[in-house]
Amino acid sequence: MIFSYNWLKEYVKNLPKPERLSDLLTMYSFEVKEVKKIKGDWTLDIDVLPNRAHDCFCHLGIAREISAITGLALVLPTSDVRKADRHWMSVAVEVRDKMACPRYTAKAVTEVKVASSPKWMQERLKTCGLRPVNNIVDVANYVMLETGQPLHAFDEEKLEGKKILVRFAKKGEKITTLDNQRFNLDPDILVIADAKKPIAIAGIKGGKEPEIDKKTKVVVLESANFYRRAIRKSSKKLNLKTDASWRFEHGLDPNLTEFAINRAVFLIQKVAGGKFDSGIVDVYPKKVYPKKIKLDLNYVESLLGVRIPEKKIKSILKKLGFRLMGLRNPLLVEVPTWRIDVSLPEDLIEEIGRIYGCEKIPAVFPVVSLIPSKRNLDIFWENIVKNILKEAGFTEVYNYSFISEKGGVEVENPVSSEYKYLRPSLTPNLLKNIEKNLRYFSEIKIFELGKVFEGRKEKRQLSGSVVGQDFYYLKGVIDLLLNKLGISDIQYEERGLRVALIKVNGTALGFLKEKVFELDFEKLQKLASEEHQYHPLSKFPSAVRDLAILVPRETKVVEVLNKINAAGGRLVRDIDLFDIYQGTELPQGKKNLAFHIVYQAEDRTLKSEEIDKIHQKIIKTLEKKPRWQVRK
Repeated sequence: MIFSYNWLKEYVKNLPKPERLSDLLTMYSFEVKEVKKIKGDWTLDIDVLPNRAHDCFCHLGIAREISAITGLALVLPTSDVRKADRHWMSVAVEVRDKMACPRYTAKAVTEVKVASSPKWMQERLKTCGLRPVNNIVDVANYVMLETGQPLHAFDEEKLEGKKILVRFAKKGEKITTLDNQRFNLDPDILVIADAKKPIAIAGIKGGKEPEIDKKTKVVVLESANFYRRAIRKSSKKLNLKTDASWRFEHGLDPNLTEFAINRAVFLIQKVAGGKFDSGIVDVYPKKVYPKKIKLDLNYVESLLGVRIPEKKIKSILKKLGFRLMGLRNPLLVEVPTWRIDVSLPEDLIEEIGRIYGCEKIPAVFPVVSLIPSKRNLDIFWENIVKNILKEAGFTEVYNYSFISEKGGVEVENPVSSEYKYLRPSLTPNLLKNIEKNLRYFSEIKIFELGKVFEGRKEKRQLSGSVVGQDFYYLKGVIDLLLNKLGISDIQYEERGLRVALIKVNGTALGFLKEKVFELDFEKLQKLASEEHQYHPLSKFPSAVRDLAILVPRETKVVEVLNKINAAGGRLVRDIDLFDIYQGTELPQGKKNLAFHIVYQAEDRTLKSEEIDKIHQKIIKTLEKKPRWQVRK
């Protein structure tokens, strides 16, 4: 917001030079974005924070801040007026919604002479970004920039029925504003009306019909307080922002209306002549009184971390406009009604701290007891499992806990007809993820760790799905996961072609199918251990021999693996099944299983003769089984 340096000098004598003033305001109040010289004046672009808009969107508010920071005396503008002989006002005011308009103050000035405003006033308005119109309108804008209170002036002779109504618009009403814009109104928009029609959009912009012109003799001044939400709603609906609406939307002190209207009357008499009709209309049903706050000086020290002398604290509060009603600790502080943002002792302490100077408050590390939080095992093991799978090239997905298929618990109030049931498994949604992504990727590896629902019970499940890899790749992933979790004694019980039940120590943990796996995470977590047995890598080379065997189709792979391990003993380091074949050229009812057998010793390099001997032992062991035939 733009402020005039020369204007501020009227309220604070011996004002520091513009650059120095900029530094002081930035350090103690608000950041000054730019200082710029304009003709015989300087402008300060001050970034007033929203919580201080109610009292600092005006020159007087900034002058108060400067006075408090520098200790220089604050000089308030005068508002002495010449009174007319009569003591009544011919215009009646009725406020129909006192919540939307907590206060409406109106005064009349007679025998005015409408003309251009004096040069000094025009220059100040232009400096602050407003266009001069005439001496009456310019005074209203000048007082708004000076005090923060928007005002509006009506030509008394143009008010139908000599009446002002504050009400919400009726459906179908229209208004043409001062800048010739036409607006359709509705019952959400607060208006000022005469006996027949709206004459202004309350708190935003005046209407064309009762505007001030050169023929105006009697001016009715409006100085009102409007509820911020009512003005914001009107402004948003009409897509109309003005200097007045900007101020009302941030909230204003209702007690400001009288001071501002008196100042406007004084200036009108100064620049347009006229006499003040001493009759006043002031609709103010619920008067706002100053708040009172108890301030413990020990709490000031505790919160700021520095001891500020009591005399200094009292001086700062007085400079900021706070009144001390009690001089002993705790202080009883009366908050002026223009400080809407102050309602707690902490607010007062913040004010004391910033004016005292944050740079004077030493930086001290807090003295606290650091107690490590108790480990959450659920989160700990979730993170471990997720990291293992991510390192294996899997991507985590998050799905809704609902499915469309029957089988789960039906939701009483579903978000849509497509998500009516709680999922009993993570797999259906994982397969949908796969289906949607197949058009973009030829290889997909995803997993999810989430809750599933069985009847009225819920539990956590870990599921994964792959595309572009086979059953045995997925089995390898399960082995990797369980081994890294410190789980051993893993068994796979075949339950059909490419289907296996996963067991640990004889307890079922989940299952493995062609492209998916599911694990009970609650059981997995209980079996997992942070302790791992270290097996050093052998420094001696390994040797690989391939072996193919014909077995009946119903033979489980695990049976063959068990036989190979038993016959080979500790020198068989690993066995990989790399092919299963069931072609027509094989004997009926047979399938071919092909294995890579890895031989390795931990203490020596195995000789070829020793490997051949063990390999032949494995072959003989396998062939002892009826209907099993090793292919040579």
